[in-house]
Amino acid sequence: MLTACTETTTPTVVPIRPVVISTWQHGMMANAKAWEILSAGGTALDAAEQGVMVTEADPEVHTVGIGSYPDRDGIITLDACIMNSAGDCGSVAAVQDILHPISLARMVMEKTPHVMIVGQGAKDFALSQGMKETDLMTDFSRKALENWKTRNPDYRPPINVENHDTIGLLTLDKNGDLAGACTTSGASFKYHGRVGDSPLIGAGLYVDNEIGGATATGWGEAVIRACGCFLVVEFMRQGYSPTDACRLAVERVISKNPDWKEIQVGFIALNKAGQTGSYCIQSGFDYALQTEAVANEMLVPEFKIEAPKQ
Repeated sequence: MLTACTETTTPTVVPIRPVVISTWQHGMMANAKAWEILSAGGTALDAAEQGVMVTEADPEVHTVGIGSYPDRDGIITLDACIMNSAGDCGSVAAVQDILHPISLARMVMEKTPHVMIVGQGAKDFALSQGMKETDLMTDFSRKALENWKTRNPDYRPPINVENHDTIGLLTLDKNGDLAGACTTSGASFKYHGRVGDSPLIGAGLYVDNEIGGATATGWGEAVIRACGCFLVVEFMRQGYSPTDACRLAVERVISKNPDWKEIQVGFIALNKAGQTGSYCIQSGFDYALQTEAVANEMLVPEFKIEAPKQ
């Protein structure tokens, strides 16, 4: 059952630890894995990575990992990024045939001097690190492509249907350290080579261990124009609650995107004290939260407008 999220901010706050929060209902399985690690005293980084790996490997989630909607050329390309409490980050984009791009992003962070590797170079690096090629296309993916070919070539996926293309997950461990992960197959039937906000540090994900973290979902181009997740964290730095920081970032997205009534963008945020919040443009977005007091339940954020009926 979905319940509204409420949040109380006081001058002195007893820290809530550990915490895991993630986007959409498919975040519940990711949360469960992340919580298993956090509750055993594991690190925020391990929990973030292993949490979203569950979603990447689930063929029933058609916007992340195996079994996703392909691009308009019939190819599944994956994007991911990860960020730790020290501010280190790694990212991959437009990767083909690799089941766990989030793990590849962590390898970029830990084993190279770079932040981002893309395309064939990212795949080559994955294979050099012992990762195996995986056919990401499923019967669902192939049928979806055939159905898409009958549509207008300028087709944009409906709000909250095919464009909730991300799992973003934020963690706070028992030591008070933050981390985040974001992974996606991108917009359905995108142009081949298109990259959205999800693998871009500061757009689809940002973590500052002194303040908090944020991750985004929805129409990536709109998030990029506002540097959305960096903005959420900066609003929290100014003293805003996670919910208010997400709301202000949504308002910035709206100001940068004249077509805002036709798209969905949502943010979730987690601050250093373990407080969480969310806000989105359209109704229809939900997210999963787990703490010692909250048993991995779905929450509904505040929103700007009621989403149109599909």
